[in-house]
Amino acid sequence: MRAPHLVLALAIALGGVTPSGVLAQPQPAAVKVPDAARLARFDAFVEAVRQRFEVPGLSVAIVEDGKLLMQRGYGLRELGKAEKVDAHTMFAIASNTKAFTAAALNMLQEDGKLKTTDRVIDHLPWFRMSDAYVTREMRIRDLLAHRSGLGLGAGDLLYWPPSSYSTREVAERLKDVPLSGGFRERYAYDNILFGVAQLVIEQASGMSYRQFLQSRIFDPLGMTETRYNSIELKPGDNVATGHEKFDRKELLPVETVSWDNVSGAGGIYASAHDMARWMELQLAHGVISGSGESAKRLFGEDRQREMWTMLTPIPVNKPAVPELAPAMPNFSGYGEGWVLSDYAGERMAWHTGGWPGQVSRLTLLPDRKLGVVVLTGAESSAAYNAITYEALDMLLGRGDHDWLAAYTAATAKSQGDAEQSWSKHVAARAADSKPSLPLEKYAGTYSDPWYGDVMIRQGAHGLEMQFSKTAELLGDLEHWQHDTFIVRWRHRKLNADAFVSFTFDADGKIREVRMDKVSPLTDFSFDFQDLRLTPHS
Repeated sequence: MRAPHLVLALAIALGGVTPSGVLAQPQPAAVKVPDAARLARFDAFVEAVRQRFEVPGLSVAIVEDGKLLMQRGYGLRELGKAEKVDAHTMFAIASNTKAFTAAALNMLQEDGKLKTTDRVIDHLPWFRMSDAYVTREMRIRDLLAHRSGLGLGAGDLLYWPPSSYSTREVAERLKDVPLSGGFRERYAYDNILFGVAQLVIEQASGMSYRQFLQSRIFDPLGMTETRYNSIELKPGDNVATGHEKFDRKELLPVETVSWDNVSGAGGIYASAHDMARWMELQLAHGVISGSGESAKRLFGEDRQREMWTMLTPIPVNKPAVPELAPAMPNFSGYGEGWVLSDYAGERMAWHTGGWPGQVSRLTLLPDRKLGVVVLTGAESSAAYNAITYEALDMLLGRGDHDWLAAYTAATAKSQGDAEQSWSKHVAARAADSKPSLPLEKYAGTYSDPWYGDVMIRQGAHGLEMQFSKTAELLGDLEHWQHDTFIVRWRHRKLNADAFVSFTFDADGKIREVRMDKVSPLTDFSFDFQDLRLTPHS
């Protein structure tokens, strides 16, 4: 889901390219089971990471060959409160939900209800993309592989921040979401097509996505500390609160939110304990571990092989800072709900998740039958990455690399780049320029083909902007220069202020309004740049 929260795009900035196909399988070697002293050092490392990156609470679980090596919590569920995080504390796993959606579709193939090579329109006849060829040729597995031609995060504003559109309405609006690339041409992360995948699951199974997950996956695995979405959280649940830096300064708790209208992309809440069960299932190729002669298989090995077969290569980029060089993969790509790459000569299947105030990472080394999950209560991809690589090094018996220092350097560079970007905007600004029109002339209702209406109106303190379907996108317009303003969202947790620029026709009437994020740190799910707002006649 969200980027520096969902942060998959940033997490794979280390990236990789390889021809499509099944990953090569080296001979497995023994995992270095950590002794008490090594685990104590790992505990100290996790605590140091938690402090450095200001994460109020987090939990970690590690599994190997069907065994739970460790599960524990660190810190607090919420700042200012006494309850501590433990292995049973539930966090939003966000885009780690995508692997559950992929598993559900592959299970339905085994049920004979569909094939992942079926055309989407054979199951959802009303489905439309903005290109007729893509509509006709889109296969179910394409929904899971980020290769549709949509741009990064395209359409995310239809449901993030939470909107009043239904899942079906979000999917129907795809017909107006512009494509920025060729079909199956390149990788560009999206969420919206996983909402379509959710609808395919419901059509094929005859039950809701929630019911399918609960009855076919959660219950058989004994995942009693897992909820389909935040709306399923119960009073008294052991659940973490997310924390965000308002205006990127003050770390504060944020309220629980829900993506009811695109739950197939991200929505599940789960504990590290339950995610350990999910990892064990994956490492056992779809078999519920510990079942003995009556072992139950949720999906076949061939289905998992398909999910872990590369469909979309991802470019390999140099690491942001030299200290991250040891994490640079030889290849990277995306399968069905999984990122596929390598670390230290080991093939790796992994994913990240981002939610308001909570981010996570789940990592599997299939040939070692090894899995690590890190769930956090703040928006720091540096924290979950540093902990993940420290855990992998501990279990692989690798020499110590200072992952805390490495991700501290990467975070500092990212912040420095953002400050430099803002300085360039300030230097280019004509601060003494004036708007072309009286402020009241900018007020009106503007419409975008895929999002819908956005209102600009006179408020108590000047112009304000309100997205019609998104209550949280209410902000005040501050003049920047000429006919460009900055909208400052009143919900300062969003960290998504945007430039708002007006253009005119030959008669001096407003022709179009365009938007773009002010800071490069803004989450990619705020896809303001794709809006083409025109005034209602």
